[in-house]
Amino acid sequence: MKIHEYQAKAVLASYGVPVPRGKVAYTAAEAVENAKELGLPVVVKAQIHAGGRGKGGGVKLARTVDDVENIAKAMLGMTLHTHQTGPEGRVVRRVLIEQGVDLEGARELYLAVIVDRGHGGPVMMASSQGGMDIEEVAARDPQAIVKEPVDPRVGFQAFQARKLAFALGIPGAQVGGAVAFMQSLYKAFEATDCALLEINPLLMLKDGRLLALDAKVNFDDNALYRHPDLRELRDFDEEDPLEVEASKFNLNYIKLDGGHVGCMVNGAGLAMATMDIIKLAGGAPANFLDVGGGANAEQIRNAFRILLNDHDVKAVLINIFGGILRCDVLAEGVITAVKELSVSAPVVVRMKGNNEEKGKQMLRESGLNFVTADDMTEAAQQVVAAARARA
Repeated sequence: MKIHEYQAKAVLASYGVPVPRGKVAYTAAEAVENAKELGLPVVVKAQIHAGGRGKGGGVKLARTVDDVENIAKAMLGMTLHTHQTGPEGRVVRRVLIEQGVDLEGARELYLAVIVDRGHGGPVMMASSQGGMDIEEVAARDPQAIVKEPVDPRVGFQAFQARKLAFALGIPGAQVGGAVAFMQSLYKAFEATDCALLEINPLLMLKDGRLLALDAKVNFDDNALYRHPDLRELRDFDEEDPLEVEASKFNLNYIKLDGGHVGCMVNGAGLAMATMDIIKLAGGAPANFLDVGGGANAEQIRNAFRILLNDHDVKAVLINIFGGILRCDVLAEGVITAVKELSVSAPVVVRMKGNNEEKGKQMLRESGLNFVTADDMTEAAQQVVAAARARA
């Protein structure tokens, strides 16, 4: 789950991480009041779930009250385009009004904590090249990124923070403050079950103090049951409506661009293989949808409804391996959904496993026009041909 920058900074501040003072505003009038309270100059920052906002015109310096009002009026309601939003962009519904920071003599650094599968645990990453896309830094100069794996049994230790501080070129007199900053950052990461916590740029002021000038925080969805307060930070306006709907039924659904074949599969591995074989057959998947091994007929019906609410879908491929999810349970849910939703799109079904023959019999006797396939190659070819015919 992603959250906005102002929310991320509030979470970090609660764990002792220094951040600039700021307040969120939903109207230009509110932005002006916030600026007066904080004191000019201020920075007006568009709040969307995407990076690169500055390059897209979503971060502006305001030196006067009139500047704040004019910038906020222009920014609120605008569709902001960055390299992370895609061509459709994101509508700005709120802005962060943040106190200005004196950048004279300051250095921009990079600091992040991520869950790294290669190391089997959290990793603290740092770079002296802050204020730019870390992907660009990694591609241009991999040695510029320093990594310190963390043993989750003992946590992030002070000696590890000192290693990173020296690698960043932080003067000896300021290393103690840097150690405290990094340990507070890791404490926030661990306590809130983060998947990603990124500070870019991390500002080292002329007097040596560190300040999280920007913050990106992603939480592990699977741990949100432990954090009802964090779950309230979710902004549904920043998510795809179909993905939000799918989450209500515990369906693992992701909308994809440019595809016309809707996919319903049980198991993430089989879902990825299904998407690959659709591409191999000359088509393109419109989504990733893993209904899970324990899906029931009601979940299947809702999954089908979500698939068909995507206007890009011209044909549907259902690829199920009957294990925990029996083939007859799948057939029951699909038949009910097709009848209730008056489905006109071609539906290709490939099922193997537990109660396979019973499931196929139910499809045949339903009186509905299902296309069945015995293997994945045949199923992919049939659904791609059907999608092309309708497109």
